[in-house]
Amino acid sequence: MNPKPRCWIVTDGRPGMINQCLGLAEALGLDPIIKRTRLKSPWRQLAPVFLRWGKRWALTPQSDRLEPPWPDIMLSCGRQSLLPALLVKQRNPKTFAVQIQDPIISPDHFDMIIVPRHDRVRGENVLITTGSIHRVTAETLAQGAEKWRAVYASLPTPRIAVLIGGPNKAYGMRPQDVEQLCDHLAKLCRDHGAGLMVTTSFRTGQANRDIIRKRLEGLPAIVWDGTGDNPYFGLLGLADAIVVTPDSVNMVCEAASTGKPVYIAPLPGYSNKFDAFHAAMRADGVTRPFEGILDSWSYRPLDDTKAAAAEIRKRYGPGL
Repeated sequence: MNPKPRCWIVTDGRPGMINQCLGLAEALGLDPIIKRTRLKSPWRQLAPVFLRWGKRWALTPQSDRLEPPWPDIMLSCGRQSLLPALLVKQRNPKTFAVQIQDPIISPDHFDMIIVPRHDRVRGENVLITTGSIHRVTAETLAQGAEKWRAVYASLPTPRIAVLIGGPNKAYGMRPQDVEQLCDHLAKLCRDHGAGLMVTTSFRTGQANRDIIRKRLEGLPAIVWDGTGDNPYFGLLGLADAIVVTPDSVNMVCEAASTGKPVYIAPLPGYSNKFDAFHAAMRADGVTRPFEGILDSWSYRPLDDTKAAAAEIRKRYGPGL
């Protein structure tokens, strides 16, 4: 049998970027080598639009080394990965380079670009998806549910997975926003007899986590404390419905891959891209605003990762 193509994942090391590439690599049946790279100044601020020279000097000493044997397939994600990816492609033009998210520069620098429909870049080598690439599959949901079933067995049904992110460039998360979210969650417990399975992210912040614990105290709720294995896949697999904050396209798309009702909890903020994404998801009948009320509806689960993998196989050709 022919060996699997050598695959690199090139990102700045943020989990959200790595997970998108991992989801794609797993869908392709590849065993990737993860390369975490960081840019020095001024490349970090100016690349790739205004500064593309000196790529070999742009990486910090802490970055993983980019050296032979070169990958057959390279998956990169995010703007900070662009310069390292261009360096690899320059040194080995045979590498099939796939960039996830808008590269800002011409798509011609890559063999394939994968962007969600709310990004504007278009071209012959650009694949348009509904949302983001991720690692959630029917198998991961089933495995997660089985692994965590006993932990959440004491909660009443319906069980609601609550995925809480945090402030970013588009959204804020004030104490009053967290309090309002917790009040709506408490309403689910009172009015619907729901059990809450809550997880937060590093962006949530300790002050907001403290508010969540205090406001949900005494309710049928289990809040992950951040220690040990992350029950994220288990929550998605066990949930009857999902509440997610709007600050992460990845989290919303992962929730929407389950086919279960997905509610978007409000946060203050504005972003053309985020607003376009959320408006399209509502128009497609996938998500609804969260106001402390449970409903039931159906939609076709998002399956962008599988579609992207199929397109890569088609473009890469034999051997994948």
